[in-house]
Amino acid sequence: MEKIIGITGGIASGKSTVTNFLRKQGFQVVDADALVHQLQKPGDRLFEALVQHFGQKVILESGELNRPLLASLIFSNPEEREWSKMIQGEIIREELANLRDQLAQTEEIFFMDIPLLFEQDYSAWFDETWLVYVDRDVQVKRLMKRDHLSKDEAESRLTAQWPLEKKKDLASHILDNNGNQSQLLNQVHILLERGQQDDRD
Repeated sequence: MEKIIGITGGIASGKSTVTNFLRKQGFQVVDADALVHQLQKPGDRLFEALVQHFGQKVILESGELNRPLLASLIFSNPEEREWSKMIQGEIIREELANLRDQLAQTEEIFFMDIPLLFEQDYSAWFDETWLVYVDRDVQVKRLMKRDHLSKDEAESRLTAQWPLEKKKDLASHILDNNGNQSQLLNQVHILLERGQQDDRD
């Protein structure tokens, strides 16, 4: 009986620390963001959909997508944002479902790292969902430091996402990352051990 665990969080909440650790422990982790980058490469499904919709202007001389231009086209227009959410969301969901079904053939337990897990209604895919949580003020400070942003810039990026407080109510398990890295990974250890214990019972 395979077990699928969804991992989510917010910007600068520490999700990659958890997923890197899980990979080192030998687990398979599907990274939704990495999949999107792959699908946006020339000739792949998202690339084709975006070029068909926006035209050649979104292609750089190198043949790659002009990501800053795309972002401004999508985010400055509510209709384009809806189109992007629907079309890109559909393609990404199909591709993630393919990966999930492939891994379910070979892995007893695996993870899927999906930033918009709750926002885009992926919860039903998972036996458990883990939220990497930090307090808002800690998140702002870490984001400012990581991306060299002003407080206002960091705040506005966070405002574009669901607050972690809201996700807290939806997750099966909360990994509190207000402390240091070893405290965070200790919580991951406990959840993994508990999962193995449950499987043996």
